[in-house]
Amino acid sequence: MIDQETIGLLMKGVNAVSWQSLVMIGVSFVLFYLAIAKDYEPLLLLPIGAGCLLANLPLSPLVADDGMLQSLYNMGVGNEMFPLLIFIGIGALTDFGPLLENPKFVLLGAAGQFGIFLTLLLALLLGFTQNEAASIGIIGAIDGPTSIYVSGILAPHMLGPITVAAYSYMSLVPIILPPVIRFLTTKEERLIRMPYSSRKISRRTRIIFPIVVIAMVGTLVPFATPLIGMLMLGNLMKESGVVERLTKASSNEIANAVTLFLGLAIGSTMVGEDFLKSSTLFILILGLLAFALDGCAGVIFAKILNWISGGKVNPIIGAAGISAFPMAARVCQRVAQEEDFENFLLMHAMGANAAGQVASVVAGGVLLALMGAGG
Repeated sequence: MIDQETIGLLMKGVNAVSWQSLVMIGVSFVLFYLAIAKDYEPLLLLPIGAGCLLANLPLSPLVADDGMLQSLYNMGVGNEMFPLLIFIGIGALTDFGPLLENPKFVLLGAAGQFGIFLTLLLALLLGFTQNEAASIGIIGAIDGPTSIYVSGILAPHMLGPITVAAYSYMSLVPIILPPVIRFLTTKEERLIRMPYSSRKISRRTRIIFPIVVIAMVGTLVPFATPLIGMLMLGNLMKESGVVERLTKASSNEIANAVTLFLGLAIGSTMVGEDFLKSSTLFILILGLLAFALDGCAGVIFAKILNWISGGKVNPIIGAAGISAFPMAARVCQRVAQEEDFENFLLMHAMGANAAGQVASVVAGGVLLALMGAGG
């Protein structure tokens, strides 16, 4: 028989039955449905759903102080290790060639972060603290690891809803971006064809690029060094061609394992009593607003570039200035081909999208600097 002392240890730090926990168990089922039936970011939403379910089961020892889920959180989220490891894999999968062919697209990446800072100001007006407002704003980066990294430092108590919002909206890029593009552009603008650059990017340039970016961003925005450093390390391994096994491991086995652990850890923070608050609804709404504003800013700035260039830039590619790489670029290509099946904007959009990936990391570092890194 189990003695009273053992029962007490099992119940230490675990949940009792409550209506909040029952609601969150229902939320976990919704996440399972979105991941399995709708294929919305299944690699993370499914583990998050599992973590949410396990964390809200009554008397579950997994969320006790020494339980597995709490240990995963302390090991990889509390010290920001998991999102940084994922960034190495992202860098190993990213091709910055289209951006190097058209360096001016870095401006579209910068414009694509506008919604982050406008949403931050709006969140402050709604009564959120500075750190909370910054964590909500970073959802607009549409970059899950960056959102987790920034909010984990500034507002760890909001990590669950922020992560769910960030990854949910990433999966909704094909639904949200097209209406934004069509609303802000004319048919004539969407029909603009952009010739491809004849420039060939040398291997030496591809190798030098991540090194230069680390040095520049690390010097100008020190708080972005961990994020940009891991992103560019992964890209340097890929472009160097001398550590193929490390590149494959970073982008496959390591990334997959870390994604699983990260999802479980994030899901474990979605305990009913903490998650079901009015602030959670505001987080979801403001995050969606930040996403939409980013897309609007990118398209508007692309329209400005089109005017400056004398009609040579299709404003559609401005929507790819967000960080959802490469999904945003593919959506832009799809919108362009709906108007003209022979209009191929993919590589131009990929350049803007790669710029958005870098810009979102820099934006995260800027937010950490502005907030004193949670201090």
